[in-house]
Amino acid sequence: MAQRIDYGIDAPNVIRNLLIACVVCLILALAVRSVTIGSVTLAFYPGLLYSAVFFALPAVLMLVYSRAGKFRHRDSILSKVDWTGAETVLDVGTGRGLLLIGAAKRLTTGHATGIDIWNAEDLSGNGPEGLLKNIASEALGDRTTVKSEDARQMSFPDGSFDVVLSNVCLHNIYEQAGRVKACKEIARVMKPGGVAVISDYKLMREYEAQWIACGLVVEMCPLDWSGCFPPLRILVARKAK
Repeated sequence: MAQRIDYGIDAPNVIRNLLIACVVCLILALAVRSVTIGSVTLAFYPGLLYSAVFFALPAVLMLVYSRAGKFRHRDSILSKVDWTGAETVLDVGTGRGLLLIGAAKRLTTGHATGIDIWNAEDLSGNGPEGLLKNIASEALGDRTTVKSEDARQMSFPDGSFDVVLSNVCLHNIYEQAGRVKACKEIARVMKPGGVAVISDYKLMREYEAQWIACGLVVEMCPLDWSGCFPPLRILVARKAK
C-alpha cells in the first residue's frame, strides 16, 4: 500500500498561538460579558468576539494554505522553469520535499538536490526522516539527493545547478548579513543560463537587490493571493549564458 504523502503544516507555532488567543478571547467573552464601574458599564462581549475572529481568521487561512494552497503555489513556482527533464536542480530549504519532489517528477535524466537545516518552528514534522519517507513514497530516490546544509554556506562548486528553487525559506535567516550570504550563494551555484525561482511573503525587494548586484536579470511577479496566506510573491532570477 502506498504511503500517504505529508508535507506538514507551515509555521505550526504561529497557528497554535493564534488559536490559543482565539479560545482565550471566547472564554473571556463568556465569562466577563461586562464590568460596571460606578455608574458606567463597560461591555466586553462584542469586542472579545471580534478579537476571537481576528485571531481565528489568519489561523484558518494558514491551515488552508498548508493543506491545499501551497500545492497550487508550488505548481506556479515550477511553471516558471522551461523544463527539458535534464536539469540539475537545487531546492533551498526543502523541508519535507514539496518543491524537491515536484521538480524531480519533471526530470528524466536530471537530478534534484534538497538542502535544509530543518528548523522545527518552520514546519510541522520538519526533518530529514519525513523528507526521505516522502521521497520513498514517490519512488524518486534515484533522482534526488538530500543534504543537511546551510543556505549561507553551500558545499557545491560554482555553476552546479540549472535551476534553484526556494519557497518561504530565506526570511527565516533573521540577520540581513546572513540573507545576503544566502543570496550570493544561490547566484554562485547557478550555471550560466540557469534560473532561480524564489517565493516568499516578505523581504523580496531585498533579495531582488542582491541578485541584481550579482549580475542576475530579475523578474518580480505579482502577489499571489489565491490560497496563500500570507500572500506570496514569486521572483525569477536568470544568469547570463
